[in-house]
Amino acid sequence: MNGKTALVLGATGGIGGTVARRLLAGGWRVRALTRTVEAAGRLPGIDCRVGDAMVREDVVEAAKGASVILHAVNPPGYRNWGELVLPMIDNTLAAARTHGARVVLPGTVYNYGPNAFPLIAEDAPQNPATRKGAIRVVLERRLEDAARAGQARALIVRAGDYFGPNAANNWFSQGIVAPGGRPKAIQDPNAPGVGHQWAYLPDVAETMVQLIEQDGLEDFARFHMAGHWDPDGTAMIAAVVRALGAPGVRVKPLPWGLLSLVALLAETPREMMEMRYLWKQPVRLDGAKLAARLGREPHTPLDAAVRETLRAMGCL
Repeated sequence: MNGKTALVLGATGGIGGTVARRLLAGGWRVRALTRTVEAAGRLPGIDCRVGDAMVREDVVEAAKGASVILHAVNPPGYRNWGELVLPMIDNTLAAARTHGARVVLPGTVYNYGPNAFPLIAEDAPQNPATRKGAIRVVLERRLEDAARAGQARALIVRAGDYFGPNAANNWFSQGIVAPGGRPKAIQDPNAPGVGHQWAYLPDVAETMVQLIEQDGLEDFARFHMAGHWDPDGTAMIAAVVRALGAPGVRVKPLPWGLLSLVALLAETPREMMEMRYLWKQPVRLDGAKLAARLGREPHTPLDAAVRETLRAMGCL
């Protein structure tokens, strides 16, 4: 163990930045790899190195002295997954092998197909229904293979759809409430009566840090978070209405038909349409293993989490 030093890849993003701030608050030395000096200026208290997660030498150099590498970097706007996702994890694994660090990965539900629904445990078969899901399965398998071979250690923490302060490019801000002003209407992406799982970013960060600070964590560890389960798709919308203090605000369905037309021309809507199946059937991660490990999963009450999210988005 190299002490409490962590390298965060993706520190300017939602999950990367939230974990970085939680590590700083816990006395960790945090280093980040950013593409520009301007991006580094947005990360106070963090030792920023200018470089690229697609350049192996940059990642290996930035990871010197780190015991943890948070791999929270993704292609922006869902673009070029096939060309970028796997080379980036290979570079992170190279750095982990070189310096003896543990790779921490925020997992996704994309890995699973209908044969694992509706309640998904950590050992559920990974037979994805989408192209992105297939890539994520390969990514996780590379982490597991490296750990089983004694070459690196890995921790995967899987959660539902993210929301929270500083969370960008997520379903909350793209599908329910637009940031930057008090909303005149709320969109609802859910099919009627279908449950959906959400994860508040500060809770995810707290979970990750508690796990990496535990003694005796397995070389390859995988945990699912229960997060916030909305049993029929109405709880999140109702929490937004309460936070706004506007019981008469209009709630309208997300215009999936229009989105499908825009998807013919733009990549982000196209990738969002690929994930529509997660809004048409209940898909829930089983958090029992995590709760048993920690004693209790970190969990901010829904109303408090939504209120803080909307405040940070400039909607209150």
